[in-house]
Amino acid sequence: MQIFFRVWATVCIFCVCCMRGGDSKAGEWRQWRGPNATGSVSPAKEGNGPPTSWSETQNIAWKAPIPGRGHSTPIVVGNRVFLTTSTPVGDPLPPKMSGRPGEHDNLPITSKIQFSVVCLDRQNGVLLWDKVANAAVPLEAGHITASLASASPIADDRFVFAMFGSHGLYCFDHAGNLVWQKELGQMHTKHGHGEGATPVLHGDTLVVNWDHEEQSFIVALNRLDGSEKWRRERPEDTSWSSPTIAEVDGKTQVVVCGTNRIRGYDLLSGNVIWECGGLSSNIVATPVYDATTGILVAGSSYEIRKMLAIQLSKAQGDITESKHLLWSRTRGTPYVPSPLLAGGKIYFLTHYQNVMTCVNIADGKESPGAMRLGELGNIYASPVSDGENIFVTDLQGTTMVLTVGENPSLVSINSLNEPVSASIALAGNELFIRGEKHLFCIRK
Repeated sequence: MQIFFRVWATVCIFCVCCMRGGDSKAGEWRQWRGPNATGSVSPAKEGNGPPTSWSETQNIAWKAPIPGRGHSTPIVVGNRVFLTTSTPVGDPLPPKMSGRPGEHDNLPITSKIQFSVVCLDRQNGVLLWDKVANAAVPLEAGHITASLASASPIADDRFVFAMFGSHGLYCFDHAGNLVWQKELGQMHTKHGHGEGATPVLHGDTLVVNWDHEEQSFIVALNRLDGSEKWRRERPEDTSWSSPTIAEVDGKTQVVVCGTNRIRGYDLLSGNVIWECGGLSSNIVATPVYDATTGILVAGSSYEIRKMLAIQLSKAQGDITESKHLLWSRTRGTPYVPSPLLAGGKIYFLTHYQNVMTCVNIADGKESPGAMRLGELGNIYASPVSDGENIFVTDLQGTTMVLTVGENPSLVSINSLNEPVSASIALAGNELFIRGEKHLFCIRK
């Protein structure tokens, strides 16, 4: 069986790491999509990167059991690893569906759920603390492939922030003490498929995207006490896309995708600086911003397929039909996994299938184009890169490693024999892979 072959046809960022996720340092992964929110890190010194091959018996530094269920990406700060999880507790309840319009392929609500934040020792996987943030009967159990702990935690030097949507936003210190909590209301998602957008942290501001089937909004909170800095209503329906930060023309923007518009908000005031239409409904993938070129790339794939590249410098007002829209494409666009920026190129998966396309960020030209990842199945985890290699993990827990560059080549195929929906956290010479039941630390 051919392991890996290339399809030579079309198929259906200014580094702000000193502020993102609170002063990210080398060898850490403090937030969803990594220190630059691009899915990649700078190449390590030769021989100091993470392993490119592993198995159940090779290069496994430790394997820690994680109770409950969660698809959130682990984050790594100093000598600690944080993640969130959701665990059924108490007596079983009579099965109940969410009752949302158009509900399909969902799990029933059958129990009370305990929402927890877990902290492990980075060196050996020993549990340092496990704190229950809330225990409640969920509003929605979500899609059969989802979890009730899908939003990834985010941390700085002092705090870790855990988002459980309708069941609260929580701030703990690194010792596991609750600092503050905030209730933002009840979220009613499209088809009752569940919640999942991760907040973004920049300096002292934590931004939450609350897009759902009722009045959507975006809110900026003070990281120290959870108080609101500003709140803006959004004319949008449900999305699962997480905000991203962009430094543009001397201003910090928070960019959020939506069904009707992608918008750039002034982080200080909350005012909309620019907006651009063109994506589908059911936005899941997080946009990626390249600070070197000032280009933002966003993609979606639901009732229509669309990917857009926007030059953010000088962007003002509605830029849908303007020169700021550099390129677009309507085939091979991403749905669940978010795009990866590495080496001036954008790598993305078709819908959530095993076809990866590589294009130049500046002009959208395929370079080399679409590649079928023959040994992988469907993919929910977003690809990551250490600057030299790309790691793509499918739902069965198999990870394909490819080289970065004009002609990506196969490095290895690795299996953990455990389903994986969460994206890899890449920190220094380690990979942290969250399986269905365990957290794995991959280290030479």
